[in-house]
Amino acid sequence: MIVVTGGAGFVGSNIIKELNSRGVTNVVVVDDLTDGTKFRNLVDCKVADYIDATVFRDAIRTKTFPHRPRVIFHYGAISSITETNGKKMLDANFTYSKELFHWCKDQGVRFIYGSSAAVYGNKTTFTEGDRLEAPLNVYGYSKMLFDQYVVKNTDPRCPQVAGLRLFNVYGPGEQNRETSPSIVYQFYEKRKAFKAIELFGEYAGVEAGQQKRDFVYVQDVARLNCWFLDHPEINGIYNVGTGVASSFHEVATAVASHFGNTEGYIKFIPFPAELKGRYQSYTCADIAKLRRAGSVLRFRTIKEGIKDYMEWLEKNESLDY
Repeated sequence: MIVVTGGAGFVGSNIIKELNSRGVTNVVVVDDLTDGTKFRNLVDCKVADYIDATVFRDAIRTKTFPHRPRVIFHYGAISSITETNGKKMLDANFTYSKELFHWCKDQGVRFIYGSSAAVYGNKTTFTEGDRLEAPLNVYGYSKMLFDQYVVKNTDPRCPQVAGLRLFNVYGPGEQNRETSPSIVYQFYEKRKAFKAIELFGEYAGVEAGQQKRDFVYVQDVARLNCWFLDHPEINGIYNVGTGVASSFHEVATAVASHFGNTEGYIKFIPFPAELKGRYQSYTCADIAKLRRAGSVLRFRTIKEGIKDYMEWLEKNESLDY
């Protein structure tokens, strides 16, 4: 059995789909479906069971969970960079993760979890290691804190523990996210509705529309998670991105071009005041450590990913569940 926390979420549901493509269906989904619309991400997934996140956490905390899974993919978290309730964030992303980490250590269960490039903040070097993190928000801090905790509390006797620092993930399944979807999807929605794609203006020395991110396709992220499943000997914290930064203007142009015309569909707006001092203007994953670990997975380029994603959206957006 395999457990996927956050299994009805964006990345979690894609991991389940990747497992299904390998013939693995003995998957237990752990999530909170208070927002019932999240079920859409599970409609085409084959799973063995669903457990409410609160029930699961209580069972882990009291050591009454009756199963010993092969591995836990831990993607249950608060992912909003604008969430300011630090107590809520640290409980969900740090304390809960610690509880699950220790349970896995005690039970001999492998633990693969989602971290985030938000730990780097405004750093210009994106290499895994001490003193290279400088988060700009409590979300990034919660992820950094847990990464550091894992490093300090993992020893050679532990089963596999791998933390994947995801850069800007986009692709199928994000339409049902509780937080804002990727800019790729936001740009698609704007252009489809014949509205202008709005890009941030100049801020902190970065020209208008030239904020850059390392955009990574969610299906590639799911495949990499399963690569770690195939390699139980690989431990540690790893960046997950393409290793290439693309500007928001480049992304907007690619999305608008999909509809056959860019003229008049891209405009600039003042940089939002609420994001000043809390916003990463540049990210680019250093994936040298991942390559040294033996992964040769090829990540889609932003143009390839946008093409695949636009085609998927056109095929699936009309489905009525």
